[in-house]
Amino acid sequence: MASNLDQREQLKGRYRHYKGAEYIVLGTAYHSETEELMVVYQPDYGDKKLWVRPFDMFNETIEVAGKQVKRFSLIDQK
Repeated sequence: MASNLDQREQLKGRYRHYKGAEYIVLGTAYHSETEELMVVYQPDYGDKKLWVRPFDMFNETIEVAGKQVKRFSLIDQK
Protein backbone atom coordinates (compact mmCIF):
# COMPACT_ATOMS: atom_id res chain seq x y z
CA MET A 1 0.00 0.00 0.00
CA ALA A 2 1.33 3.45 -0.91
CA SER A 3 2.05 5.97 1.82
CA ASN A 4 0.02 9.18 2.05
CA LEU A 5 3.01 11.04 0.58
CA ASP A 6 3.09 8.67 -2.41
CA GLN A 7 -0.64 9.14 -2.98
CA ARG A 8 -0.26 12.94 -2.92
CA GLU A 9 2.67 12.81 -5.35
CA GLN A 10 0.58 10.69 -7.73
CA LEU A 11 -1.88 13.60 -7.98
CA LYS A 12 0.50 15.75 -10.05
CA GLY A 13 -0.60 16.01 -13.65
CA ARG A 14 -3.27 17.32 -16.01
CA TYR A 15 -6.93 16.82 -15.10
CA ARG A 16 -10.27 17.46 -16.77
CA HIS A 17 -13.01 18.94 -14.60
CA TYR A 18 -16.41 17.34 -15.09
CA LYS A 19 -17.55 20.55 -16.82
CA GLY A 20 -14.78 20.13 -19.43
CA ALA A 21 -11.99 22.59 -18.54
CA GLU A 22 -8.45 21.30 -18.02
CA TYR A 23 -6.26 21.98 -14.98
CA ILE A 24 -2.69 21.27 -13.90
CA VAL A 25 -2.21 19.91 -10.38
CA LEU A 26 1.02 21.29 -8.93
CA GLY A 27 0.96 19.46 -5.61
CA THR A 28 -0.62 19.58 -2.19
CA ALA A 29 -0.46 21.89 0.82
CA TYR A 30 -1.95 22.10 4.29
CA HIS A 31 -4.42 24.75 5.45
CA SER A 32 -2.58 26.92 8.00
CA GLU A 33 -5.37 26.89 10.59
CA THR A 34 -7.04 23.50 10.22
CA GLU A 35 -4.18 21.44 8.71
CA GLU A 36 -6.67 20.12 6.16
CA LEU A 37 -4.91 18.68 3.12
CA MET A 38 -5.50 20.81 0.01
CA VAL A 39 -4.78 20.30 -3.70
CA VAL A 40 -2.97 23.19 -5.42
CA TYR A 41 -3.90 23.57 -9.08
CA GLN A 42 -4.20 26.07 -11.90
CA PRO A 43 -6.27 26.29 -15.06
CA ASP A 44 -4.55 25.34 -18.30
CA TYR A 45 -6.21 28.38 -19.91
CA GLY A 46 -6.70 32.09 -19.19
CA ASP A 47 -4.79 33.89 -16.46
CA LYS A 48 -3.61 30.69 -14.71
CA LYS A 49 -4.37 31.82 -11.14
CA LEU A 50 -3.43 29.31 -8.46
CA TRP A 51 -6.37 27.66 -6.70
CA VAL A 52 -6.71 25.28 -3.76
CA ARG A 53 -9.45 22.78 -3.06
CA PRO A 54 -9.77 20.29 -0.20
CA PHE A 55 -8.10 16.99 -1.14
CA ASP A 56 -11.24 14.94 -0.45
CA MET A 57 -13.42 17.28 -2.52
CA PHE A 58 -10.96 17.26 -5.43
CA ASN A 59 -11.07 13.44 -5.49
CA GLU A 60 -14.77 12.92 -4.85
CA THR A 61 -17.40 11.46 -7.12
CA ILE A 62 -20.44 13.65 -7.69
CA GLU A 63 -23.82 13.21 -9.36
CA VAL A 64 -24.35 15.01 -12.67
CA ALA A 65 -27.55 14.48 -14.68
CA GLY A 66 -28.28 11.33 -12.68
CA LYS A 67 -24.82 9.78 -13.23
CA GLN A 68 -21.89 9.39 -10.86
CA VAL A 69 -18.76 11.12 -12.24
CA LYS A 70 -15.40 12.11 -10.81
CA ARG A 71 -15.11 15.84 -10.14
CA PHE A 72 -11.61 15.77 -11.74
CA SER A 73 -10.36 12.98 -14.04
CA LEU A 74 -6.67 12.41 -14.71
CA ILE A 75 -5.60 13.01 -18.33
CA ASP A 76 -1.77 12.90 -18.03
CA GLN A 77 0.30 12.12 -14.94
CA LYS A 78 3.52 14.08 -14.38
